Amino acid sequence: MSLIDNKERQDSTFTVSVVIPAYNIGKLVARAIDSVLAQTHKADEIVVVDDGSTDDTASVIKSYGSKVKYIYQENLGLAGARNTGIKAAGCEWVAFLDADDEWLPDNLKLQMEVLRRNPQLFWSAGNFENFLAGSNRRNPYIRYEKGLKLLAGKDYFDDFFYAYINDAAGNANTMIIKRSILHEAGLFRGELPFAEDTDLWFRIAIQWPQIGFVPQPVAVYHLQRPGSLMDFTKSAKRLEVISDIIERSVVLAKEHDRMDKFAPCASFLLRRVIRSSLFEHTSAAVVRDILKRFDDLFTIRYKTFIRFCTGFPRATAFVLHLISRIVRALHLRRRVVRPPGHSR
Repeated sequence: MSLIDNKERQDSTFTVSVVIPAYNIGKLVARAIDSVLAQTHKADEIVVVDDGSTDDTASVIKSYGSKVKYIYQENLGLAGARNTGIKAAGCEWVAFLDADDEWLPDNLKLQMEVLRRNPQLFWSAGNFENFLAGSNRRNPYIRYEKGLKLLAGKDYFDDFFYAYINDAAGNANTMIIKRSILHEAGLFRGELPFAEDTDLWFRIAIQWPQIGFVPQPVAVYHLQRPGSLMDFTKSAKRLEVISDIIERSVVLAKEHDRMDKFAPCASFLLRRVIRSSLFEHTSAAVVRDILKRFDDLFTIRYKTFIRFCTGFPRATAFVLHLISRIVRALHLRRRVVRPPGHSR
């Protein structure tokens, strides 16, 4: 293992490995690595997993020499690349960063301070900025003031699911998790085409609900990059994947007597995915099947409204797109949005 010299490290229990999955990202991976090297609290190890790249990704990574631990593997996808990095990590804590995104300089410093002050925590996250390629829009995902208010004077949330429904659960680029917890939770599910991060966060949160949170942005999430590791499919597929995640999480939540906390989060996520589906006038049968499968997660009023909307899918989609255009024209939307079910 190649460790980065870290004079700031105070004890071995707070060593951090940074896992960066990379696929055909030669033009951008240096930005991600440089942002880790520029941290005010130095990482102990940087593990970059080349997920079968065919461009110059390998040569760019190798140019960093001993500063980076380079691993090549045949293409397994984002989840598989992250899992390889976790297994190769040699430190107590694992932090994640996607190769097309970047950290702000104080990410590790601020998050490790939270973890040191609260030794009962097994994971932490932080606010981040969304950057929309091509339009030069860069905004915090949530306002700093809102984050402080939600934290109510603490460094952490008592329950991840509360943070999630209030958009204060960070994303994959801000997650720092104890390596032993990642293994105990079961790592990322490689068969999922997307939302594999949400799936893992739910599994962790059901058993270890408390999570640290830094309210100021600590990372930059670059949206709409062509050819990225994450490629969102049509809404019907999104519904299928999110439904699978919810069903599995419900089973686990019941085993751990956590349904009272998980149910509002499950309903919140399903509503977001259904709303996205209505924009794309997904088959009414697909949406109504979701209502039936998760009947107890929705109110009667909501189910009635959605059934009405799915009766006129094209008209509903037209109205929603019209409202969206009006919101954009009047600059009523405060932040750049991301696809539902994706905490990356």
